[in-house]
Amino acid sequence: MSHAVIDYRNLFALDRKVALVSGGSRGIGEEIVRALASAGASVMLTDILADEGHALAKDLRGRGLRAEFMRQDVADEVQWEMAVAAVVAKFGGLDILVNNAGIEKQSLIADLCFEDLQKVLDINISGVLLGCKHAVRAMRPGGIAGKGGSIINISSIAGLGGIPALSAYTASKGAVRLLTKSVAVECAQLRTAIRCNSIHPGLIDTQMAARFLQGFVDLKLAESVQASKEAFLNQVPMGELGRPQDIAAAVVYLASDAARYVTGAELHVDGGYYAM
Repeated sequence: MSHAVIDYRNLFALDRKVALVSGGSRGIGEEIVRALASAGASVMLTDILADEGHALAKDLRGRGLRAEFMRQDVADEVQWEMAVAAVVAKFGGLDILVNNAGIEKQSLIADLCFEDLQKVLDINISGVLLGCKHAVRAMRPGGIAGKGGSIINISSIAGLGGIPALSAYTASKGAVRLLTKSVAVECAQLRTAIRCNSIHPGLIDTQMAARFLQGFVDLKLAESVQASKEAFLNQVPMGELGRPQDIAAAVVYLASDAARYVTGAELHVDGGYYAM
């Protein structure tokens, strides 16, 4: 019996694919944008941080890659419609959506301000749901892109279990986890050729992680940032913080044809935190 020869290296390439990445101006989002572009995709990055976003897109174009920036508030549905239309108009399609935009608010539950809660939910849940909605409309048969695609939602290990002083954030990221599965099942059963998966980063070495560790000190839950960091890393079998490229590489996999049969999955990129 003969076997077809498969070019596995090519399976991971993103040549001729088009991506939209929310929250792409800095941190994990910036590294995701760089990874997708370097793997061959044309990338539209969006964010409310316009200066950083324009600078990143310009840098990538200077390296011979295809990237554009558009300002977007992910909690505004009209701006999602505009972003999806813009990426299709600019690059001729939409194959990949990365719902990366998100915010974190640390507070003891008894002190949580309702306005802060609402902002976290608006961005972390509504923003992701609206992204899924308009990506599906574009990617499904008959849509303005119409070739199917991959939706990747950035959740968190905080979406899998309880963490002190993160009630709003854990609630929002837990919602992203189950929203992902619902979208995956619906799209698969309707034969849209759209896959939807979530990535659950552990503590990644970014400005957000630094604020996270400092937050425990401010709330008097840790004596120092170093003590806060050590307490967290004691729960990570690999004993170190993750790097933005660890998340970006996972995105490239889920965006690629190598993940053709993967949908509704949750990929933990956490140094073994949830293996304990």
